[in-house]
Amino acid sequence: VLNDLRRDAVRILSEQLERDSRVRHETRDRAIAESVASVAQTDPHDVAAPRLVAEVWRLEDARLAAEAGADEISLDVFLRHPMPPVARVRHLAAELAQRGVTLRLRTPTIVRPADRKQVEKWLALGMPLVSGHLGMVAELAEQGCDVVADYAVNVFNQHSAAEVFRLGARRIVLSVELTGDEMAQVAAPWEGRGFEVFAYGRPEGMTIEHCVLSAAFDREVATCRDLCVQKHPNVELTDPAGYVFPVATDYACRNRLLHSRPVDGSAYLPELWRAGFRN
Repeated sequence: VLNDLRRDAVRILSEQLERDSRVRHETRDRAIAESVASVAQTDPHDVAAPRLVAEVWRLEDARLAAEAGADEISLDVFLRHPMPPVARVRHLAAELAQRGVTLRLRTPTIVRPADRKQVEKWLALGMPLVSGHLGMVAELAEQGCDVVADYAVNVFNQHSAAEVFRLGARRIVLSVELTGDEMAQVAAPWEGRGFEVFAYGRPEGMTIEHCVLSAAFDREVATCRDLCVQKHPNVELTDPAGYVFPVATDYACRNRLLHSRPVDGSAYLPELWRAGFRN
């Protein structure tokens, strides 16, 4: 009798737990569905015309990209050094504008208070900007700047997209970790308008505060620019599995670790186009 009671008790408890779990999952799924359905409709402030954006860090490459058919150039003046003179960048912007090509300055993803002085002289140009620094996206958009939120803002879903649009971003470069189907789901409320897709290239995997080049040569950081500018302009790190990661030095002696292989979304462009993506 005791054994029967134990078995009955276990059966009753198991059924109760299963029922509770099912109700909990159904409640959660219903809450998620309601939340997704109630995403705020915000204006991406962007036109629907197709646009091919090329990201470069050298002025000569900006001209080559424009000649090859790019509609917009994202220029990272903070990558590598020395930086180009402000006057040359201003001249390049005017030159490209005459050809109907927009020049957009790309800010670093990390901008500490101590870095602002270096960044401010470029912001003072009043040019369109692209930034993966969410605080700067909000600050610059509030000032009326034409600013694109780069992939480092990590927009993964419709709610984060709505919030970044609400902050004033003109366009959003979706996270490089999303699949094509996931990108389409995120952009669905806007029918793809106002979103950019990273179609080809090596995105930045991380920013390293301590320069690997100065450490390798036992040099004092910020006093060894002969290493990255002249002697070793192309630095790579190899992981235990044999993957090689390019390392780009920047204006603040930080290292940007690039992906070992380029992201290549060319095979998915027809599907992305049908989902409404035009950038």
